[in-house]
Amino acid sequence: MAPATTSPADSRRLVGSRRRTEAPRRMLSPSPSPPPKKMRPMAEILATARYAVVERDDYSDMSCEQCGSGERPDELLLCDKCDRGFHMKCLRPIVARVPIGSWLCLSCSGQRRVRSFSQKKIIDFFKIRKCNAVEEKCASSQDARKRRRRSASLVLQKKRRRLLPFIPSEDPVQRLKQMGTLASALTALQIEFSDGLTYMPGMASRSTNQAKLEDGGMQVLSKEDTETLELCRAMSKRGECPPLVVVFDSCEGFTVEADGQIKDMTFIAEYNGDVDFLNNREHDDCDSMMTLLLATDPSKSLVICPDKRGNIARFINGINNHTLESKKKQNCKCVRYSVNGECRVFLVATRDIAKGERLYYDYNGYEHEYPTHHFV
Repeated sequence: MAPATTSPADSRRLVGSRRRTEAPRRMLSPSPSPPPKKMRPMAEILATARYAVVERDDYSDMSCEQCGSGERPDELLLCDKCDRGFHMKCLRPIVARVPIGSWLCLSCSGQRRVRSFSQKKIIDFFKIRKCNAVEEKCASSQDARKRRRRSASLVLQKKRRRLLPFIPSEDPVQRLKQMGTLASALTALQIEFSDGLTYMPGMASRSTNQAKLEDGGMQVLSKEDTETLELCRAMSKRGECPPLVVVFDSCEGFTVEADGQIKDMTFIAEYNGDVDFLNNREHDDCDSMMTLLLATDPSKSLVICPDKRGNIARFINGINNHTLESKKKQNCKCVRYSVNGECRVFLVATRDIAKGERLYYDYNGYEHEYPTHHFV
């Protein structure tokens, strides 16, 4: 068969159709290239990405990423994202209680690691006042005279049971370490430091704290003991703290140890925190509420709640007053006084306390309002 022939008109139509399939050529200058897209860093993507919890068949070989030990498996927390293990005590901040629900380690949660407190941070944390050398020398000499006067009448003092001011550690570096342990414990529980009772909006006001409302009356702090209290407050504001350190125990959580010898009847600390009505806290699960006022009218009774604000008294543990062995550990007592018409709660040593000994007191006092069967 002879090949088909195409006319010149057909050839022009084919060429024209073939050219229409090509991109038209522009004679204008080329447009600038679009800016490159910004890519999100991989760490940001992983931090917001969904994750699935994959359970292992066997966790017997699990060890802590910090200390490398697999001991104390009951204290080993497993990250729900990376499945690595960490001891509650090895974490910073220390985890005092087993978290409810899912838990992420610091790397997976993106939280900043709590660093050790420097000297400047400790001074800022406790708002320590800086005094010049003349004022410090004068205050120290006055403190020494008061201590000599009290120590000279030791027999009379024991008879009247007057309060003694605490004697801070002589080494300023040691005092900074003591305050650093308290700052770390407060930070771990997200508690602000407070050197006095706080009255927050929506809770009890200061006008409700009236010692005259106490059922049966409240003992009044004597003039001599009031001077001791003011002396201790002045020392604390200068950074001269009681010889105490906050340590973490796997059974008791945060607890307080003596970092030096403490004599009988020494003022330990005032129990501080938010003041609220007892009726507002009936269903509160805070394990450190303290009775402030037991009024004849129950609706006017007050409690101290150190869950948001507090001091070292928050970490001094109570005894199980249902067992004889536990009662033997008690070396402090909790007493409520009327100071200038207001209720205050103090912790006082009931015997000589040696260095390294932990502090315990009867959490109930005399009212026996709180159960202590579960206390260690």
